[in-house]
Amino acid sequence: MLLSVAIRQRIINLSKERDLNFSELCRKSDVSYSTLMGFMYDTNKTLTINTLYQLCLGFEIDLVDFFDSDLFKDVLDEHEKVGKL
Repeated sequence: MLLSVAIRQRIINLSKERDLNFSELCRKSDVSYSTLMGFMYDTNKTLTINTLYQLCLGFEIDLVDFFDSDLFKDVLDEHEKVGKL
């Protein structure tokens, strides 16, 4: 799985677990809705680590908890994808 896809899925999963829609998450994390939606709809391929950290604050978790998921086992970055296809 690509890293960006794993991050998107983790955001979706955490939002469902915490019963937060994306608007509420943005409010709690002080991340603009357009920034989050740009990433979630693949307009922006990446999030900065600062934005991801802010989202974690909105989820009330640490970064280590965000990445503590089977989604991140065997991830590929965008460059690896090209070489593996």
